[in-house]
Amino acid sequence: MPTEAGHRLYVKARHLGYRRNKHTTHPNRSIVKIEGVDDSEAANFYLGKKVAFIHQAPKEIRGTKTRVVGNVSNRFTSRHVGTD
Repeated sequence: MPTEAGHRLYVKARHLGYRRNKHTTHPNRSIVKIEGVDDSEAANFYLGKKVAFIHQAPKEIRGTKTRVVGNVSNRFTSRHVGTD
């Protein structure tokens, strides 16, 4: 049963860099390290889920300093397990 405060509906992650090869960087493909996900089975849960880049801005606008950058409809499309 959920408590009065409810459950957290997001998980924190760290942007590690962009998908790349020897010469080309693909800035539209990010590699993300999700907290608590260390194997392929756990990573499979997040495939198809939405991604949002959120940061704290120095200036308050409309009562909040939180900003959502980019298109929130971005999704996890593949795994890259083993990157730290």
